Amino acid sequence: MEYNTNRLKLVRPEYGRNIHKMINYAIQIKNRKKRNRCAWVIIKLMTDSIHPRLKKSIPYFQHKLWNQLFIMSNYKLDIDTPFPKPKPKKIKELSYKKVVYPKYLNDFKYYGKIIRNMIHVAVHCKNVQKKEGLFYAIANTMKKNYLRWNKNIVEDNIIFKDLKEISKGKICLINTDPLLQCSHILKYKRKKILKRKKEKVI
Repeated sequence: MEYNTNRLKLVRPEYGRNIHKMINYAIQIKNRKKRNRCAWVIIKLMTDSIHPRLKKSIPYFQHKLWNQLFIMSNYKLDIDTPFPKPKPKKIKELSYKKVVYPKYLNDFKYYGKIIRNMIHVAVHCKNVQKKEGLFYAIANTMKKNYLRWNKNIVEDNIIFKDLKEISKGKICLINTDPLLQCSHILKYKRKKILKRKKEKVI
């Protein structure tokens, strides 16, 4: 039994191991004409298996496929191509930079981005009574979101602590009324799920 962990790492995993094997086979072909034909067959397979909906006649798309063919061969494939052969240094320069995700997607992501927008609005609210009501509403919404993605129960002090941290200390709810009961939130959640199931059946 041959396991993937014992095999060579794929350069472009989206094309699969068979395409990589074909490229390695093409590199070993001594006859240039046969090697060229083999390369064209591989390009056709790459087009049909990964990008079947895209037009094969698009120059940019075809150029990209040939570049990826050379990358997967570690630039060892010596063939005649319809496009200029890519240089390893140039490819590295054009490689995509790592996507930097917003911090809110890493810290307390289960509360969602809307909570942060609500906090911003509440903190800058000038009406004192309305401000307190918004703080309490935000805390209840956070509790709902927490129960949606995490445990079946959560203490209010955890929500208050998270709210203080997300708001950077601008919202401190200590001596406040208790938030909605977990059982009440979960009961409402179950009702919504049952309602959706009934609608699907109908």
